[in-house]
Amino acid sequence: MTGAKRKKKSVLWGKMHTPHCEDIKQWCKRRLPILEWAPQYNLRENLLPDTVSGVMLAVQQVTQGLSFAILSSVHPVFGLYGSLFPAIIYAIFGMGRHVATGTFALTSLISANAVERLVPQSSRNLSMQSNSSVLGLSDFELQRIGVATAVSFLGGVIQVVMFVLQLGSTTFLVTEPVISAMTTGAATHVVTSQVKYLLGIKMPYISGPLGFFYIYAYVFENIKSVQLEALLLSLLSIVVLVLVKELNEQFKRKIKVVLPVDLVLIIAASFACYCTNMENTYGLEVVGHIPNGIPPPRAPPMNILSAVLTEAFGVALVGYVASLSLAQGSAKKFKYSVDDNQEFLAHGLSNVIPSFFFCIPSAAAMGRTAALYSTGARTQVACLISCLSILVVIYAIGPLLYWLPMCVLASIIVVGLKGMLIQFRDLKKYWNVDKIDWGIWISTYIFTICFAANVGLLFGVVCTIAIVIGRFPRAKTLSVTNMKELEFKVKTELHDETLQQVKIISINNPLVFLNAKKFNTDLMKIILKEIDSSQPLDDVIKCEQNTLLNSLSNGNCNEDASQPCPCEKCSLVLDCKGLTFFDYTGVSTLVELYLDCKSRGVDVFLANCTASLIKSMAYYGNLDTEKPIFFDSVAAAISTIQSNKNLSKVSDHSEV
Repeated sequence: MTGAKRKKKSVLWGKMHTPHCEDIKQWCKRRLPILEWAPQYNLRENLLPDTVSGVMLAVQQVTQGLSFAILSSVHPVFGLYGSLFPAIIYAIFGMGRHVATGTFALTSLISANAVERLVPQSSRNLSMQSNSSVLGLSDFELQRIGVATAVSFLGGVIQVVMFVLQLGSTTFLVTEPVISAMTTGAATHVVTSQVKYLLGIKMPYISGPLGFFYIYAYVFENIKSVQLEALLLSLLSIVVLVLVKELNEQFKRKIKVVLPVDLVLIIAASFACYCTNMENTYGLEVVGHIPNGIPPPRAPPMNILSAVLTEAFGVALVGYVASLSLAQGSAKKFKYSVDDNQEFLAHGLSNVIPSFFFCIPSAAAMGRTAALYSTGARTQVACLISCLSILVVIYAIGPLLYWLPMCVLASIIVVGLKGMLIQFRDLKKYWNVDKIDWGIWISTYIFTICFAANVGLLFGVVCTIAIVIGRFPRAKTLSVTNMKELEFKVKTELHDETLQQVKIISINNPLVFLNAKKFNTDLMKIILKEIDSSQPLDDVIKCEQNTLLNSLSNGNCNEDASQPCPCEKCSLVLDCKGLTFFDYTGVSTLVELYLDCKSRGVDVFLANCTASLIKSMAYYGNLDTEKPIFFDSVAAAISTIQSNKNLSKVSDHSEV
């Protein structure tokens, strides 16, 4: 008897803990998104645009790799490796179809702090005479890249730990104004770091609090040492880049392939520098020797991990936040979803694995994502094709970049940061939508340029949370509606027998970054359920839902039987009487919800809106101006629905 019980228990245990083949398959697809999209890849439709985009992206990856490696205080060749390996890893594990992972200005700046602190320039004379067997580089260069790879390794480990802890769900704390201000401030730092190359000035490494201002103070003190040749070549390069890129943007619909002005400028400048021997004649600084090939992998120095912990946290947080915002923007633009936790894993592995191949910290960059948009990339194959082009550069073309002037390379980087720098225009938008978000943007930007990107990011998040906590206690949390009276009025106005289908949802909480994402998710579930359902709905269903910080619905649903009626186009009425305040994220959520519903054939009407909400929504998005969407009351909205004869019956009244 005992043996039979044990046998039965072991069988049950085996059933409980033996994973099914289908479960393993789904898990692999969830953790390796390439298994999901690669089998469905359409060669005929996607290969050509992906190839063109990949080649164009490779040009940008090479120029940014060289420059951001120098920005990270390591040899330029390591920037080429940093443009190759992270892109391959992200294409396997990442979900963003237009996210090109590689060297990144913000992570390079953070990494440079550790490199300059642990292997300062003053130690160069002690090690430059000793050359290692790795690419013929000096021990000094290898010590520096060792520090950078340690930062990359530890930063990636932190991101993987955050994935294990499922901290992707906390990313809603980083609002759009904070990301915009932080990236704009970091772009300002990058431009400042390129000033010495644009002007041809020899300048010591300056960092730390207020280092931004010390750099410009040094430039003005040594203004007489500006190299005229470098300044003129920089101005000429910037003018050419801006003009050609503007023309490409203006005529991109008329021309099939845009002019790769970055590549043309690199070839022309290198050839001119070689023919005129500018390096020796005018003392113009050039990129220098780029070794051929890829060295064998080597583990980062583990003995200095504790010394780079601060920089590793900065790389992990800043790199992830900047990359996730680009992935989410791409997903929103092309109508697909991105798992925040999976992005932690993808970017973590994109830092950990490449650190064994002499790569500096990586992340996605706005300029590369914009390039994929403009060149018509369809899938991650564009990034993989760019990796093939970068391999050609590493093994064949690299030595030809010796004569590329640093001032031209700096000009390409500065113009490439245009997408980040023009975010200053967002200030007008934030001022019109929510002046508190405008203040958060300004303060976050100031903290970023005064200290660092990770400090600015932390300040912006803390400031946003503190302001919302201060505003919530003064906000109304409930909006009482007399359901019997409303039901009677609706039935009377619609004559009952021609009862139309309307959903009335009352928003009873402020709509801010804390609850905007869940509000959108809950509301879309209701709408999609309504669209997909073929069963007749009840006359009026009252269901209270709290979408502030609670993932569950509270309240009871009281249903009354009704006669089936034909399903027609659905309409949604949002009662905004309880929406006492909002921020930029809340407004953007409402506008995007309206546009999404409109594309699904669902009419959206807003009742009891404040004047500030109407003004903010009208300013933010392209709302339908042909017919009114804002009403003084729910009854007025229902009366309009009846007159338009778009719906078939009243179904739900949910308090959100």
